[in-house]
Amino acid sequence: MYYSDEITALMLQHHQSLSEKDKRRYAAIEAVKLGRGGIIYIARVLGVDRNTIAKGIKELKNKSEPTLNQQRIRRRGGGRKTRDSQIADLNERFLEVLKNHTAGDPMSEKIK
Repeated sequence: MYYSDEITALMLQHHQSLSEKDKRRYAAIEAVKLGRGGIIYIARVLGVDRNTIAKGIKELKNKSEPTLNQQRIRRRGGGRKTRDSQIADLNERFLEVLKNHTAGDPMSEKIK
């Protein structure tokens, strides 16, 4: 055991308040401070993957890495694409379905 329960609780509280990028770097710094076995210990304490900590250590050691100075957390263009961009004529298709499956106005028809 490296840290007391009190310090571990403070570390976890602080870790949860950070952004994704800063969480990775904080975990990496703590693991490097501990030396041998630090990655596994910090991964267990903070609930992160060992590979995430290893990636953070790699980022910190590579000073020319652009991620140290970047402002964004994720790359542009990520996430789910809109349906409009996936299906070019979505609006026309929707209107066609709507036209073929819409009942008329019952008040406008004459009673026979």
